[in-house]
Amino acid sequence: MQQHPHTSRRRTGRLAGLTAALAAVVGLSTLTGPGAHAADNPYERGPAPTESSIEALRGPYAVSQTSVSRLAVTGFGGGTIYYPTTTADGTFGAIAVSPGYTALESSISWLGPRLASQGFVVFTIDTNTTLDQPDSRGDQLLAALDYLTQRSSVRNRVDSGRLGVMGHSMGGGGSLEAAKDRPSLQAAIPLTPWNLDKTWPEVRTPTLIFGADGDTIAPVSSHAEPFYGNLPSSLDRAYLELNNATHFTPNSSNTTIAKYSISWLKRFIDNDTRYEQFLCPLPRPSLTIEESRGNCPHTS
Repeated sequence: MQQHPHTSRRRTGRLAGLTAALAAVVGLSTLTGPGAHAADNPYERGPAPTESSIEALRGPYAVSQTSVSRLAVTGFGGGTIYYPTTTADGTFGAIAVSPGYTALESSISWLGPRLASQGFVVFTIDTNTTLDQPDSRGDQLLAALDYLTQRSSVRNRVDSGRLGVMGHSMGGGGSLEAAKDRPSLQAAIPLTPWNLDKTWPEVRTPTLIFGADGDTIAPVSSHAEPFYGNLPSSLDRAYLELNNATHFTPNSSNTTIAKYSISWLKRFIDNDTRYEQFLCPLPRPSLTIEESRGNCPHTS
């Protein structure tokens, strides 16, 4: 039996409508998975953040790790690479982390899985010797990033254009040195940093400095505060002083350090403005925060 042309068009229209609706549902399902990222920012990784998600001991990504022997590398002392296990989300930004004077990689190793589970490749390193000074530690952080992106077993998981550095004490001073020497870095986070150089007009990398109110080894008045104050005023920068803390507070798991480090790395390595809400307005004084400074809102 021949169909009436109007009936045929109605059925065709209904089919088109169902197809569009199905496509919309499929599209929504792809946006709500744990590894989803928005089409307008290809660097977004993971679901929309909440206060509890950035304070959690682990983020949405399962993490694997691999050890790197100091005998297999040059320019630094080897270390451990932590990385999201999935390959479904493409490449990730990466961070190298240096310990401080006389310290080993184990002193900053807690940052590896905590940051990697939020969608980063994290390389916690040992230095050539435990007595290396900040300028040497800066060079070693850059050597570690070069190894990570060029030779490591996970190099295909890393976006070599989205890199950052962190470090504790002289390693924190080293992270400033690395940022000075390599302006292409996307983020730097010195943790209770120590350096004889107090002025950093050359730095072009968004920098978050953590100080500690009870630090007697690198007192904030002669280290963290002048470091922050002598970064370019036009730079996206922040200073967060930990309350009831010491020089060694960054050496153990710390929620305040983690949540603001994650937010800073997400905001500037992943260009993920969903994390701006945790950085601006500036954190208010609390049981864990003595004070904060910064140039909100961020421009880069």
